[in-house]
Amino acid sequence: MNASSVHAPPPAQDAGPDHVLVLNSGSSSLKYQLIDMTTGARPATGLVERIGEETSRVVHTPAAGRGSRRERSGRVADHHAALRTVARELSADGVGLDSPRLAAIGHRVVHGGQVFTEPAVVDEGVLAEIERLVPLAPLHNPANLAGIRTAMDLRPDLPQVAVFDTAFHTTIPQAAARYAIDVDTADAHRVRRYGFHGTSHAYVSRATARLLGKDPADVNVIVLHLGNGASAAAVRGGCCVETSMGLTPLEGLVMGTRSGDVDPAVVFHLMRVGGMSADEVDELLNTRSGLLGLCGENDMREIQRRRAEGDQQAGLAFDIYAHRLRKYIGAYYAVLGRLDALAFTAGVGENSAQVREAAVAGLDGLGLAVDAERNTAPGGGARLVSPPGARVAVAVVPTDEEMEIANQTYTLVKP
Repeated sequence: MNASSVHAPPPAQDAGPDHVLVLNSGSSSLKYQLIDMTTGARPATGLVERIGEETSRVVHTPAAGRGSRRERSGRVADHHAALRTVARELSADGVGLDSPRLAAIGHRVVHGGQVFTEPAVVDEGVLAEIERLVPLAPLHNPANLAGIRTAMDLRPDLPQVAVFDTAFHTTIPQAAARYAIDVDTADAHRVRRYGFHGTSHAYVSRATARLLGKDPADVNVIVLHLGNGASAAAVRGGCCVETSMGLTPLEGLVMGTRSGDVDPAVVFHLMRVGGMSADEVDELLNTRSGLLGLCGENDMREIQRRRAEGDQQAGLAFDIYAHRLRKYIGAYYAVLGRLDALAFTAGVGENSAQVREAAVAGLDGLGLAVDAERNTAPGGGARLVSPPGARVAVAVVPTDEEMEIANQTYTLVKP
């Protein structure tokens, strides 16, 4: 069975290892969650940030009843030191890396190329392939590798499992995955649509089906993962058939600092006419564009506040953001042919009623609308915000990428 099809913690066991430590290793940060797979509880969560800087920050939050939140500053030299710090924090709560209840460590890996369609128990071959994929994700895969290698050093006897952001999107048909460029050139340089945020899209698409009381195999859903990074996915019967991010996470929706879709000739124009280098254009499109480039702000809450006060630049940034969402919703509706649900997730998707309302504005003819009272009602958890009896459900579904990684990891290694 494909591990990505699992959507709930496995049944409780009487004894044996039943915890998974999920690590998300960034270039200067290490986020972690310890998850009890029998209950779904989190005995501990935390992060180490500003790794390698003079003043690093460690935040550790034990589960209720295990102690209070701990925060401290001090230099953490590298990822090896960061994971040792995590091990000490966990040990202080009685759930350290040497715990017999620890079944495996699950690692988020951004790019798995076309090789990794499922999670993989890490060995030297897997490490070598992740290394080979570094040119496709130069900002992410090296940091992911650092976390894996550090964990292997500290617990060489424990299964380490790599879970890939791209894996959920490997079901995309060739007609959607291929760019219309010379085939030999594309194949030589591995140029195609890969997609990202796959663990989130997998989790949310199945959670949306459960919210509707249906089997994921019977549901067509568009998932909008709207955080500082943003992507859309069209999911037919549990399988992704189209997604907005491409060779890299730059393509697609308007994001916090990324441009999303632009005419490729913009790059040539800026180089030839603007005198910019390739690296300068890369930096522009990835870190000085999107909402930040449009209005000087990438926090949607602040943009909405400024828009409400009549700020024209903030209002235009919001309108461009919403227009791109509607454009993708309509396109993916056409790809799917039939739509059962539109699901909003991640920071903006879960918390901005204004964005949800704007994203479906004018799409009544497609059966898409939000109910004003439902959409603005406070509260968390998965919920419908469409009018009762709507032809297409509009839902808010909190994502849980850590649980998705833990589920895929545990399914692969459990006895």
